[in-house]
Amino acid sequence: MAHLILTCLLLMIWALSFGVFELKVDSFSSARSVCGGRTSSPDCQIFFRVCLKHWQNVSPEPPCTYGTELSELFDADSNSISSSAPIRVPFSFEWPGNFSLIIEAWNAESSGKESTGNQNNLISRLATRRRLTVGEGWWQDVHFGDGNELRYSYHVVCDEHYHGQDCHTYCRPRDDPFGHYTCNSAGERVCLPGWKGDYCTDPICAAGCSDQNGYCESPGKCVCRLGWQGELCDECVVHHGCLHGTCQQPWQCNCKEGWGGLFCDQDLNYCTNHKPCQNNATCANTGQDSYICTCRPGYSGKNCEIETNECDSNPCKNGGSCNDMENDYSCSCPQGFYGKNCEISAMKCADGPCFNGGTCVEKSTGGYSCRCPPGFMGSNCEKKIDRCSSDPCANGGQCLDLGHRVMCRCRPGFTGARCETNIDDCARNPCHNGGTCTDGINDFTCTCTLGFTSKDCSVRADACSLFPCDNGGTCYTHFTGPVCQCLPGFMGARCEYPILATKPPRPSKPGPKDDGFPAVLAVSFALGLVTLTLLVCAAIFVLRQLRRSRNLMAAASSVKNDLETVNNRNAVIGGGGANSGGLPPLGSLREKEAFLIPGGHFKVSNKDAALADRGGDKTAMYKNKMADYNLAKEEDRLGKNNKKCDSSIMVPPLSFPKDSLYHPVFIIPEQMEQCVFATEVSIQHTHTHTHTQTTHTPESSLMFQS
Repeated sequence: MAHLILTCLLLMIWALSFGVFELKVDSFSSARSVCGGRTSSPDCQIFFRVCLKHWQNVSPEPPCTYGTELSELFDADSNSISSSAPIRVPFSFEWPGNFSLIIEAWNAESSGKESTGNQNNLISRLATRRRLTVGEGWWQDVHFGDGNELRYSYHVVCDEHYHGQDCHTYCRPRDDPFGHYTCNSAGERVCLPGWKGDYCTDPICAAGCSDQNGYCESPGKCVCRLGWQGELCDECVVHHGCLHGTCQQPWQCNCKEGWGGLFCDQDLNYCTNHKPCQNNATCANTGQDSYICTCRPGYSGKNCEIETNECDSNPCKNGGSCNDMENDYSCSCPQGFYGKNCEISAMKCADGPCFNGGTCVEKSTGGYSCRCPPGFMGSNCEKKIDRCSSDPCANGGQCLDLGHRVMCRCRPGFTGARCETNIDDCARNPCHNGGTCTDGINDFTCTCTLGFTSKDCSVRADACSLFPCDNGGTCYTHFTGPVCQCLPGFMGARCEYPILATKPPRPSKPGPKDDGFPAVLAVSFALGLVTLTLLVCAAIFVLRQLRRSRNLMAAASSVKNDLETVNNRNAVIGGGGANSGGLPPLGSLREKEAFLIPGGHFKVSNKDAALADRGGDKTAMYKNKMADYNLAKEEDRLGKNNKKCDSSIMVPPLSFPKDSLYHPVFIIPEQMEQCVFATEVSIQHTHTHTHTQTTHTPESSLMFQS
């Protein structure tokens, strides 16, 4: 398959034109007859044929292995020949450089067709070898021979998108997803700005963009890979939640100095992390978020942010002006004084330098000194002493300068020479009844024990004062709170609800209208009435149930007795033995009616014939009447039809409900001494199920045959 595809590609490339050989006839003249000497005739037309062959074969005979082409027809005059279009011979192979060139001039046929079949139309032929490289420039040549002069120009140029010395290099400029480039003269791809690669498909990212950590899809961009950030994708991304950490690789959290913990969120060095001390002071950590700054000379404050003013202590004497400097000062002394602090005077006691009654004393070393009276100071006693300027009184005491001494007037609650002592207000035990005293400023606070109150716990606490009892109730203090003891006739937490009392009627005394029916008695009467109603309803229900049970029992007994009468007719007719009358033999009787239970088993028995007498006289009379009726009908039928009894079962055409108590069955016995009928009666009720069933004995059983 791959070989086939490669072959197809080669054929397609071979079918394409790589370049073209162009030849232009500049002029042509011939001593031979052109068009039979009719060159000026409009019917005289000529054409040229160009044949390219291998270098070795210069013969004019075909084939033209490199190609052949005919020019267009034109007139034989020189103007038409010089203005004719170049003859183009395309080729689809690498230009070899060396070739054989054959140029022929032909007379056109009278019909105006270009034909080289008739050699008589051949005017001239040129066969030569040439060497030619690919280029846009034209090569000119001239040929003389046999009275012919042929001047011509030729060159070889590559087709579009073909380049190189042999026109074999294919290069088509493009700017699409498959490449971004142009082509030079040699057919080499020259990438457009911003692209690189063999086919110029790789964009050049922004300058400095990391090759490993970033990429780009268009020139000049820099898209960071996962875990990197920054314009040039040269910064790694720290772990999520890392506060004071760095990383060398993505998702790291390397804590900076002074920080610790998994996310570098624990401050281990406040001095390093926050640098609170200023002016080159020394910081020392003393605990979490705490530090101490050791200030350089000339600075003060917690963070050494305050520059110390050395002039605050008035170091300059004798009226000199102080100039503050860093950790130093200088004094500008008035005339007559000098020294660091202007303490040296050039004056003498004779000049009277001491003020405010100061005494001047000459010094042996030169100069003088003044002994100031009380209340003054200075080298010349020029300053009055203000003893209160240093605020000697503490706790807001008022300073009084009395000249020879200072007195402090203290605020209430403080004492001492400088009001430095807080008077203990708890010293006199102001709290009573075990209260605890807390000293304050000119005051105290008592924490009272349970049951006492007031400023000094002297008043016994009365919870009932805040919880009064209504309607004359008495309040008692309980550990759970105040409790009210109510008077008779009242109730509630505060005895606020009255109890309604029952008053007996007074019919003998006429008086105001009686109050309403007592509520308690009304409720009791209503409850009793409801109870009585429920009892009556229950009794009625029980009586109805008993009556229904009796009815069901009576129905069951009646049905059973009727069945016994039918099944044991001899006993019924005989009246139970002694009272029985004479009857014809039962074998001659045909029974018409009995009971058939569909789908069930027949049970035939005369075992319970004795039960016929249980119903009493009325029942016996009813049974005798029924027997007479059956006998009369039987005798009537036997008189009409003297046929033997045949054993068959006849189902009456009447339809009976499925839930009826019993269904009739007609049985015709054949020569039987006794026809015995049996049935099973089922009396169903919601609460009571009564089953009456007769059984048979082996002595008097009847087998039914179908």
